[in-house]
Order: sequence, then C-alpha cells, then structure tokens
Amino acid sequence: MKMPVITDSVRCGAAEVSKENVARFQSASSGKARWQLVNSFGPYVLLWVAMLYALSVSYWLMLPLAILAAGFLARIFIIFHDCGHGSFFKSKRANNVVGAIAGLVNLTPFRHWRWQHALHHGTAGDLDRRGAGDIWTLTVQEYLQSTRWRRFAYRLARNPIVIAPLYVFVVHHRFAVPGAPERERQSVRRTNWALLGVTLLMAAVIGIKAFILIQLTVSAFAGAVGLWLFYVQHQFEGAYWARSEEWSYTAAALRGSSFYKLPRILQWFTGNIGFHHIHHLSPRIPNYHLQRCHDADPFFETIKPLTLLGSLKALTFRLWDEQRNVFVGFRDLHLTGY
Repeated sequence: MKMPVITDSVRCGAAEVSKENVARFQSASSGKARWQLVNSFGPYVLLWVAMLYALSVSYWLMLPLAILAAGFLARIFIIFHDCGHGSFFKSKRANNVVGAIAGLVNLTPFRHWRWQHALHHGTAGDLDRRGAGDIWTLTVQEYLQSTRWRRFAYRLARNPIVIAPLYVFVVHHRFAVPGAPERERQSVRRTNWALLGVTLLMAAVIGIKAFILIQLTVSAFAGAVGLWLFYVQHQFEGAYWARSEEWSYTAAALRGSSFYKLPRILQWFTGNIGFHHIHHLSPRIPNYHLQRCHDADPFFETIKPLTLLGSLKALTFRLWDEQRNVFVGFRDLHLTGY
C-alpha cells in the first residue's frame, strides 16, 4: 500500500510540520545501517553461544542471558521493520535480503508481514477500517451490542496475560491471514520450511532440547516487549480515533501514534521506535534518523511524551468511547451511564 504523500505543510490543529524538514531524514545511510547490523546481530550470536554453555550448567544461569538476548532480538526486529518499509538501506535488494534474514530470526515471514503492516499504516486510527495489523479494538457501543460469546472472546483477547507472545510468533505467524495475496502466502510457506530446516540443523548440532529451551525463552521475552510496544503505540491516553469521513492521515500519525519517551538504554534496544508519531508521519525515515528528525523541528517538542510509568495506565484501556473520544475500561461502563 502506498503511503499518503506529505504536502508542503501538514497540519495538525494550528501547528505545521514542514515537508522539507521531514524529507531531510528520509535518506538511508549505508554506514549507519551496517553498523546497526554489527551491533545487533553480533552480540545476539555471541549471547547464543554463551547461553549454550550456561544451559549446560543450569537453566537459571542461562535465563539472565536470555533476557539480555531478547533485547537484541527486539532490536533486530526493528531492523526487520525498517527493511519492510524499504528505509533501512538505499538498496531494495539489500532491504529484502536483510529483512528476510531478520524475519527468520524473529520467526516472522517478511513479505507477508510487510504487506499487512502497510495496511496498518494506511488505516491506523480509522474506526471504519480496523483489523489490518491492529490490536482488536471495539467501541463501547459495539461491545454492548455484541453477543455474550463475542464479549467473552474480546475480554479474553484484551487480557494482557492471555495475549501470549509465544502464540503470536510461534503459532500465529505460521499462517497467512485471509485475503493475503499469493506472493505473501508463499512468503509464509517459505519461512515455515526455512524454520524447519534451521530447527533440524540446530537439533543435530546442539540438540533439540537445548535449541527449543533457548529459542522459546528468548522469543517469549522479546515477543512480550514487541507486543507491548505495538499496543502502547496506539492505545494510550489522548489517542486519536475517527470515522473514515473525518479521519486524517496526519492527525492519526501525530496524535494517534505515541511519543514513547523511554530511558536511553531502552530507547537503544528498541531502535528509537518510541518516536512512533514521526515514524507514522513518514515511514521512509529509518530508525537511526528518528530522534534527529524529532530534535530538528520545534513542533515535535509540543507533543506530550508518554513515559514508561505513565504508559502502564494503558493496561486499563479496553474500549473506545466515541461519545467522549477516550479509552475506557470495562468497569467504566457502569460509571458512565451505559
């Protein structure tokens, strides 16, 4: 899906963001991209070796290393993500090759995910076009009009304990979504066969038990980080949602995507994806330019950041109240007269 083009000045309320300022940061840097590959894949491989030795002693000795490895796996996912937008390298071929490899490491089919994620970028915050790569979100009215079974399924899906990262990455990504084009379906099949080949190879080299224990542990922690980031990027206090006739791409980017201000070390591991408002405004900006773009335009300083502590409130958000344009919890239904 082709992203909307930013005009000479894009408006969000009375403020303006210049096209020229955004465009300055849309060019990929081969040097920065290569260095990010080195400082992401390199430590991840070394940690895998260390985890093998640690596991031979005790799983609990391996566990802290797995948590650290999960941080690097999350960073590799951001590289995968940028390759999907064609922004990580200047070369389309390089983006496709690195994206496929990073996707394999993250148990995610590259082309299929890229197609679905492009739909997400073109519909984020649009109440009439929900469902493409989104967290399942119902309005209050939709929930009240739902059957008991649908309400139960929705409550289950919105429960943070139930949204299991291992299910998403190990099971869910093994199947193409309905409506996916044939090339994207082939991407899922090829990735599944490649993962089977890697599993058999690792089973022969280090043993199936060691491989499964390490892989699932690292994937569980990295997946939890990834799902939380995806959740809080669009489900936060003050978020923007609108019906199609009123929906604005720019407003959805600048008001419907959070500025998640993380501690410096977490910002590094998550590849600056906390600057999600800028990423949605211009997906062609690679992750290593996002902060520079933010710092270069005074307008971005007016956007209220979401802190790590403040983001925990999002755990209580369950439904979108169209009457008040706010997220509410299930308990709030009784307090607001529904």
